[in-house]
Amino acid sequence: MARIEKNDSGWVLTRDGAPYFIKGAGGDDQLELLVACGGNSIRTWGTDGAGPILDRAHALGLSVTLGLWLQHERHGFDYGDPAFVARQFETAKRHVLQFKDHPALLLWGIGNEMEASGENEKIWRHVNEIGRMIHDVDPDHPTMTVTADASQVKIDALKRHCPEIDILGVNSYGGLPTVPERLGEFGWTRPYIVTEFGPKGWWEVGKTSWGAELEPTSTEKAAFYYDNYRHAIESRRGWCLGSYVFKWGFKQEHTGTWFSMFSESGAKYSTVEAMTRAWTGRASERQGPVIRALKSVASERMVKPREEHRAELELEADTRKDHPDSALRYRWEVLAESSDKREGGDAEAAPRAVADAVTANGGNAVTIRAPEVPGAYRLYAYVEDGHGNLATANFPFFVGDNRHGKSRGT
Repeated sequence: MARIEKNDSGWVLTRDGAPYFIKGAGGDDQLELLVACGGNSIRTWGTDGAGPILDRAHALGLSVTLGLWLQHERHGFDYGDPAFVARQFETAKRHVLQFKDHPALLLWGIGNEMEASGENEKIWRHVNEIGRMIHDVDPDHPTMTVTADASQVKIDALKRHCPEIDILGVNSYGGLPTVPERLGEFGWTRPYIVTEFGPKGWWEVGKTSWGAELEPTSTEKAAFYYDNYRHAIESRRGWCLGSYVFKWGFKQEHTGTWFSMFSESGAKYSTVEAMTRAWTGRASERQGPVIRALKSVASERMVKPREEHRAELELEADTRKDHPDSALRYRWEVLAESSDKREGGDAEAAPRAVADAVTANGGNAVTIRAPEVPGAYRLYAYVEDGHGNLATANFPFFVGDNRHGKSRGT
């Protein structure tokens, strides 16, 4: 049983009568490790596989914010179609009745970024109808709807059309440091949860002249996760009820490393260590490699087909000192820039690797040969410490020549 209460210190979420601050992650991978790192909750975006996920979470002592997926207009769904809205409502009700008594259930997450600009009142009224239904059939679990960051338009619509929503869920990345201040300016007085946060998104960073986004290193991301958690989440107790870091697992989105907190093989990026410190106040016993820079004259530049360049991954001096009992293992690869970049986190196909692009591998330094086929590429560097800790960096480069209208530099 969960409740939202207000006391002299502000808003508080309780579970079975005790205060419960969410230290959560989006995803259902590596849940034993999540518990070991200090996490206490997971979030889903829909109900696919919900039964086993709830059962496994309960066995590990984790709670679950269970998502009720609402379709997006950008995928062709029309909230002005009464038949579609009725079907979606009945689907949500069926799932609420199916899972409302599960002991792992914490909250209901009604939709995820389905509001787009926030101007369609029909979407908000539909969200509120589902919220009212939940309050009628399941008074033991609060309601939340999840928006893409926050704006005056969205907050005004929520206040006007959604009195049955107990909590605002906010997905915010580069904008997270200012979320509390902006919610205050927009007039939001009910509690909020940061339902997704992580590095700066690909839409929030600089680009090359050909439009390739410049991804931070895993070390830079870790610092960003930790600092933003402390400022916009932990320090806002009494209004913020907790958060879900993104993504506790692997995800291909523009790159395979941008939002992933784990590699495809399950190795931990530095962001896992950052969240362990944030949740527990303690550093992990095994610190992973720390990247200082990935350097090459080819970085963010145009190069000629089959032109060779040296690249070097520089680590902080403490990295080698902290790993006396394990040799650092380096891996390098060149991938074509993704040709399947999508919006809103939609599923993407992974780009192909280029064979024989790394010609001389000397550990932290290599020689790369530009592919013969013109186009956009990225060089990725990975370094693992032998204890499951992994660090990574990449840079984009373009194979072509200036006669084709491309200019050097960014």
